[in-house]
Amino acid sequence: STHKSLSVGTKSGYRLFSVTSVDKMDCIHEGAECPDVYIVERLFSSSLVAVVSLSMPRRMNVYHFKRGTEICNYSYSNNILSVRLNRQRLVVCLEESVYIHNIKDMKLLKTLLNTPHNPSGLCALSVNHGNSYLAYPGSQTIGEIMVYDTNNLSKVTMIPAHDSPLAALTFNASGTKLASASERGTVIRVFTIPEGQRLFEFRRGMKRYVSISSLSFSSDAQFLCASSNTETVHIFKLEQHSPSRDGESPTWGAYVGKMFTAASTYLPSQVSDMMHQDRAFATVRLNMFGLKNVCALSTVQKLPRLLVASSDGHLYIYNIDPQDGGECVLVRKHRSLPPSTSPSYAATVSLPSTAPSSTTLTGYSEDGGAEKGDVIPEHEFAEGPVCLDDENEFPPVSKQTN
Repeated sequence: STHKSLSVGTKSGYRLFSVTSVDKMDCIHEGAECPDVYIVERLFSSSLVAVVSLSMPRRMNVYHFKRGTEICNYSYSNNILSVRLNRQRLVVCLEESVYIHNIKDMKLLKTLLNTPHNPSGLCALSVNHGNSYLAYPGSQTIGEIMVYDTNNLSKVTMIPAHDSPLAALTFNASGTKLASASERGTVIRVFTIPEGQRLFEFRRGMKRYVSISSLSFSSDAQFLCASSNTETVHIFKLEQHSPSRDGESPTWGAYVGKMFTAASTYLPSQVSDMMHQDRAFATVRLNMFGLKNVCALSTVQKLPRLLVASSDGHLYIYNIDPQDGGECVLVRKHRSLPPSTSPSYAATVSLPSTAPSSTTLTGYSEDGGAEKGDVIPEHEFAEGPVCLDDENEFPPVSKQTN
């Protein structure tokens, strides 16, 4: 059973929540180390959390929140716009540079300097154990995606995804697909990774431009959800060309029709190469408008759900009919901040697909591991190794019977 975690940055610090069932959202940690937190990223369900505060926007603090210790802090040449992490790498994105750290010892492995102007710090990092791909804008003027291998520290491919600049990027759980949307927000495309071949094209079915703030795959990559500054979340179904071999959550995959799989083998290759869909499989009408929000598809208590976290500190859980789609039903609304609290700066939904494998942070390198010519951020390390394996701190949730 997977438990979902929600991180919320607030004026007083940050909060981490665990969602184990539709009705249960537990605050597992409240961090008050620094105020005005606008970035808080947790490594899956581990105790490792990276935090950035408006009071020091060039500095990233990495904490082991269970022990209340700071693992390290790094200062960069400019304001930090986003932080992404997986089991191997921690990536810090600035407006015109990207820093790649080794998660085991926080060593700086690589600095990508003079990356195309990226004012929102848009980037995505795959979370699979085997691969570790980073995607970020390859151009300021058109929607090119640069795909970079953070394990081998080398460029993989450049994908000409959209005519206008990129607005959203996300990988599926196994790091084999990448979804993107442009600033226009009318078309969402899905590409194969690492080849960068176009697989799907989804139209939101509207002529008006919207700014898509969040894209997220279901764990088995059969569905993709997109939320924007409008009141509607769209869920698209990735009709497979071949049976899914991901072997992940059976809940989602079991419902996908096998008819299409058979039919696609008879289609001419140029047709089956990419599938167009003009209508969303399912939709959600949010009772909010214009608020920044993050969406994620998840299995909670064995059923497929859509989770939407909004920047005013609410988490909405919707039921999805995986067979017929249509309008999704709101089953629960949680409040992650007391009513008196002023709105949060950031709300990020992270979905730990599995508990992190045992990783011990040892062998800190004092030189930052930087190549010649790279900027070496100032850093200081906590004493002693930090264990990220949280099996004891987070005992597996007992399986729900309902």
